Amino acid sequence: KWIKGDQGQLRLKVPAGEATQFIVWIRRVDDQQLAAEMSQFIPLPHGELTELTRGGPARFPSKLTTQLQRGQEEGAFQVDVLTHPVENPWFAQIRMTGLDFYPDGDSLVVSCWDGDVWKVTGVMREDGKLTWHRIASGLFQPLGIKIVDDLIYVGCRDQICILHDLNHDGETDFYESFNSDHQVTDHFHEFAMGLQVDNENNFYYAKSARHALPALVPHHGTQLRVSADGEKTDILATGFRAANGVCLNEDGSFIVTDQEGHWNPKNRINWVREGGFYGNMMGYHDVTDESDSAMEQPLVWITNSFDRSPSELLWVDSEKWGPLNGRLLNLSYGYGKVYVVPHEEVDGQMQGGMIQFPIAQFPTGVMRGRFHHADGQLYACGMFAWAGNQTQPGGMYRLRYTGEPVHLPVELKARKGGVELTFTEPVDAESAMELKNYQLKTWSLKRTRSYGSKHYDEASSFVSAVEVSKDGKRVFMSIPNLKPTWCMEIKYQLKGANGRSFSGTIHNTIHNLK
Repeated sequence: KWIKGDQGQLRLKVPAGEATQFIVWIRRVDDQQLAAEMSQFIPLPHGELTELTRGGPARFPSKLTTQLQRGQEEGAFQVDVLTHPVENPWFAQIRMTGLDFYPDGDSLVVSCWDGDVWKVTGVMREDGKLTWHRIASGLFQPLGIKIVDDLIYVGCRDQICILHDLNHDGETDFYESFNSDHQVTDHFHEFAMGLQVDNENNFYYAKSARHALPALVPHHGTQLRVSADGEKTDILATGFRAANGVCLNEDGSFIVTDQEGHWNPKNRINWVREGGFYGNMMGYHDVTDESDSAMEQPLVWITNSFDRSPSELLWVDSEKWGPLNGRLLNLSYGYGKVYVVPHEEVDGQMQGGMIQFPIAQFPTGVMRGRFHHADGQLYACGMFAWAGNQTQPGGMYRLRYTGEPVHLPVELKARKGGVELTFTEPVDAESAMELKNYQLKTWSLKRTRSYGSKHYDEASSFVSAVEVSKDGKRVFMSIPNLKPTWCMEIKYQLKGANGRSFSGTIHNTIHNLK
C-alpha cells in the first residue's frame, strides 16, 4: 500500500508476514500509475545460501603503514599524531568520527563519516609504526563506534550495525543490523551522533533535529537508548537541535552538547536527565510553552568565540592523568580544542564553565575521544565538513600528560558574594592577591525562534578582594553584587608556587548562588 506524506513523500507500507525476502525497486516516481506498478513484488528464486555464510574474498587486501609523530612540546601535555593514509588505493577520505580499542590494547577501530571503518594496529609499538586496514565500507554516515564483547558496533544514521568477519581475513563479510529503529528522512541535518554503552550493555546515541524545520518523526531532536538485545529503542529526552554525541554519568544521567541555532541562542552543554526537554521547539515533543522556564537549563551557555561547536564530552578515567583524573572534558569540533568543564550542583541545577587546555589547536575538528585502558592517555579523532575553523579533513591524536604542573581550575563554585576556583596545583599567593590580575564581565542572551542571539546587557565587573586557602589551591574572588547570569567571563593572570606565570579564561553560567 502506498501512502502519500504531507510534504510530498511517497512511502510503501509492507504488511507483516512470514516471508523474509522481497525486492524493492527504487526510482523516481512521477505519477501514481507508476507507483502502482512498482508496488508489485517479484518473487525471489530459492537457492543455496550456505556459501554466503562463509565469507568472501577481501575487497581491501592492502594494509597501509604510517609513522606516529611524537610530540615534543614543553609543559604538562604532549600531542602525538597517529598519521593516517591520506593517499590510499581507494581514494577514500578518512574523516574520523569515532574510535574504540581492542582488548589487546595495541589495536583500535575508527569510523569515518564517508562510510568506512579502519583497524589501526601498532598504537603501543615503541617504533611508532602504524598499520591501517580498511575493514568495512558503505555505511551510512557513521558517527560513533564501540567494541563490546569483541564485536564491533557502528552507530550509523540508519542503524546500529555489527561487523562480522566470517573467514578471519580481517575484513567484514556480514553487516548485521543490530537495531534499525532509526527514523530517517531525507533532511541533511538529522545525524545520529555518538555511540556509548552502559554497564548493562544498553546503547546510547543522540539524534539531531531538522534545520529550521519542524520535526517529521518522533526521533527528531532526541536522546535515545537501545536495549542490550537490540529489540527496543526508548526516547529518553527531547528538545535537541544538533546534539553531537553522548557522555554517560555514573548516576544514570547524561551529558549532551547542542549547537547554536533556532531556539538555541548559543551553544550549550546539557546535563540530561530522563524525561527532560532541552529547548528546541522544532524537535519532536509535546511542549507548547515557548518560555525559557519550560525547558531544562544547560550546565553552561557557550559563546561562539569561545567554542564555535562543542562535540562530545568524556570523563577522565586514568590515574596517569594525575590531578585531572575524575574530571570532565569537552572536545571541540569548531575549534579543535580540549576543555576542562568544572561544575557543581546548586538547588538541583547543574552549572559550571569551561577552560581551554594549554595546548595548540588540533588542525581538524575533534569529534570523539577515549582513554586507553593500558597506557592511560587520551586518544582523540576528528574531521571537518562545514562550520568549523580547523579544516584539515581528518586526524587522530594521542594527548599525553607529562606530570608537569597543569595550572587549570578543576572546580568552580558560585557563592553569594563571589566565585571560588580550585586549581590543580598551588598558586603563588602574592600574585593571586593582586586584584588587577582578574578581569570579569557578564552578559545575557535571548532565546527565540530566530537563529542564535547577540550579547545583551554586557557589563564589566571587578574583584574587590581575594582569599587564598592554606594549601594554595583554592582562590575565592569577592565580587560585589554578583547575581545569576546567562554568561560570565573570568580572566586571570597568576603564578604557580614554582614562580611560573600562567593565565586562563573561563566562560561559565550561574543559575543559582549558594
